[in-house]
Amino acid sequence: MQTNLADFITNTPAGREADAILRSCVHCGFCNATCPTFQLLGDELDGPRGRIYLIKQMLEGQPVTEKTQLHLDRCLSCRSCETTCPSGVRYQRLLEIGREVIEERVPRSLAARATHFLLREAVPRGWIFKPAVRMGQLMRPLLPAVLADKLPRAAADAGRPWPRGRGHTRRMIALAGCVQPSLTPNTNAATARVLDRLGIELIEVPGAACCGAWRYHLNAQARALDDMRQVIDAWWPEVASGRVEGIVMTASGCGEHVRVYGELLRHDPAYAEKAARISAITRDACEVLAAEQGRLNELLGQTGNGGGERVAFHSPCTLQHAQRIRGVVETLLTAAGYRLTPVPDAHLCCGSAGSYSISQPVLATQLRDNKLAAMAAGSPALLVTANIGCQTHLESGSRTPVRHWIELIDERLSA
Repeated sequence: MQTNLADFITNTPAGREADAILRSCVHCGFCNATCPTFQLLGDELDGPRGRIYLIKQMLEGQPVTEKTQLHLDRCLSCRSCETTCPSGVRYQRLLEIGREVIEERVPRSLAARATHFLLREAVPRGWIFKPAVRMGQLMRPLLPAVLADKLPRAAADAGRPWPRGRGHTRRMIALAGCVQPSLTPNTNAATARVLDRLGIELIEVPGAACCGAWRYHLNAQARALDDMRQVIDAWWPEVASGRVEGIVMTASGCGEHVRVYGELLRHDPAYAEKAARISAITRDACEVLAAEQGRLNELLGQTGNGGGERVAFHSPCTLQHAQRIRGVVETLLTAAGYRLTPVPDAHLCCGSAGSYSISQPVLATQLRDNKLAAMAAGSPALLVTANIGCQTHLESGSRTPVRHWIELIDERLSA
């Protein structure tokens, strides 16, 4: 694709990056075949190829309007298109550049600005989010459906205790995160119990809260970089001293973001090296368990065959498309005795996508219902996933329980 970027961006780092990405696109349109919003709406501008043209026009100095902003806002950032593209176009990065530019050029309505502000400021702060969840549960009948559906029906189950002080020589860090401690506290606790059985101590480090993904995808990129620096500062003493061997991520959305710390902070002289190190030692929980598969199988073999309970697994976009981790969770669940039911169109997004289910409720609900129908096709007893956002979004429309897959492994080991 030929480009002629405008003076305001052509000689900037972002401009050079965008120019290279645009030139790699060959207009083939294969991306549209796997784009969830293009499938729903059938509009070229609501597919990756159309959005690339819109961003190109904007960066070349052509007028941009709320219509351009709408089409970019409708993108889920699921990155399914990237796994389909034969040219390796870095669509997500181009979208980030485009969204940053359009935020400066097309003012949002007062209501939209207020919503974005509340989302940016409340969700990443646990001391605000946790009491807000409790208050929301009490006021559920008065809340708009798009918010009421996001709230857990009952108090979060913390599960059995987190194992501590076992004297293991191997140690790893888990990110507490911003919403997971309030909504699904058993996720990290279950991971700690599983790793404890494998001879690994899992710890959470005070001060490491939001990974930065939430604000970054709400176009508050400077604030997101500060969140990232805060996490690095909290983790660095443990990492630099060699007291931990790695970072375990139990939310694939956070994992995808932490794994690009090195790229996003590469121009920061104070953090570039630290960020690259953090990214290099970050693993999804399924990768950690897969590396211990032999020992894990021995432990599972001591607890029977698991009864063959039928389970449908939704692989989050941040796991299968962004991190390119496929089939690992399924292998672990099968080894634990669960029967995986088929999920048609498993590559499609469930509609959660960070704040998307709040900002684009109609599309998000359509995608959620389509995903739930696909998961129900095999009549599973449980639905499982690997990301807190997907879990709560699917749960809002499901009569079948939705859980994190690590909880099932923990239960089998504890049987």
